[in-house]
Amino acid sequence: MRPYTYAQARTVREAVRAAGPDTAFLAGGTTLVDLMKLEVMSPDRLVDINRLPLDGITLDHEGLHVGALERMSDVAAARAVRQHYPMIAQALELSASAQLRNMASIGGNLLQRTRCSYFRDVTTPCNKREPGSGCSALDGINRSHAVLGTSDACIAAHPSDLAVPLVALSATVHLASARGTRTVPMETFYTLPGATPDVENVLRPDELITGITVPRSPWAAHSLYLKVRDRQSYEFALTSAAVALQLRGRTIVNARIAAGGVGTRPWRLTAVEHALTGRPATSATFEAAAASAADGARPREHNRFKPALLRRTVIRALTELRDKQVSGGRGPGRSDSVQAGGPGSGGPHA
Repeated sequence: MRPYTYAQARTVREAVRAAGPDTAFLAGGTTLVDLMKLEVMSPDRLVDINRLPLDGITLDHEGLHVGALERMSDVAAARAVRQHYPMIAQALELSASAQLRNMASIGGNLLQRTRCSYFRDVTTPCNKREPGSGCSALDGINRSHAVLGTSDACIAAHPSDLAVPLVALSATVHLASARGTRTVPMETFYTLPGATPDVENVLRPDELITGITVPRSPWAAHSLYLKVRDRQSYEFALTSAAVALQLRGRTIVNARIAAGGVGTRPWRLTAVEHALTGRPATSATFEAAAASAADGARPREHNRFKPALLRRTVIRALTELRDKQVSGGRGPGRSDSVQAGGPGSGGPHA
């Protein structure tokens, strides 16, 4: 770890005045400290923001408001979240370990860096870490990498579970700087890699995440997050699906779906949503709608199983959510460990 200076901020204004390209904000530190030890990130200055008044979980007529410094475990346990936004609680509970969830902040979760092993290995080329050096994953071990939104410069998958339901539910993220405040839709907060994979979001160097808002909707309470991964806990998604349905009888009147583990950012599946709307909530409808889930996918040698796995994950999530609504139940979030598949095995099954 390289030398750095340390300061504590007591107000948002004090924090953003200290912000800049060579400064990093420290909250839970569960990602930042690891990357500093590896010298993947080497800020000149750390600004501790844990004393800032950026906590709170409230529900009003506009929706759910969560402060950026709320810890993941507290948000997942909040009654308002579990009752009105179950997919958010489920996504948080299926993230990392209990110890990390007790430390990690909501703002930090949204800004966590990719788990691509080449990004974390400073001896290998990585355009996200060192622009212009190349992408080792293109022809390397790429089983866990993205198949949607990739470019010739980067195929790293986005790591956040939480961001997937936030995109599905049209959440917004609140930002502050010395110039003022602004609000950005989660769906446009993250950027595609293109030729500049080192630019991962629209956050400016002098900005700080202060919180998120998830709007009220008739479908948010009828939602589910399904995560498919190689082992039952402490593992990132091969695929995931955040699904919300509003039913009138057996007819789908509204659907919201986003996918994780397959995109360079959380991936909204609008074509699937449109194919579901106005249709009966049947297995045939789910199969037909999910057929477009992986449209535009560009798999590599070791992750060719992901488009098929994504389609099956979406179908399973829709089926479980429909059955839960019909039965009136609201069970816990689902996560499945799957048998690891080799490049020629057809991959794991949801």
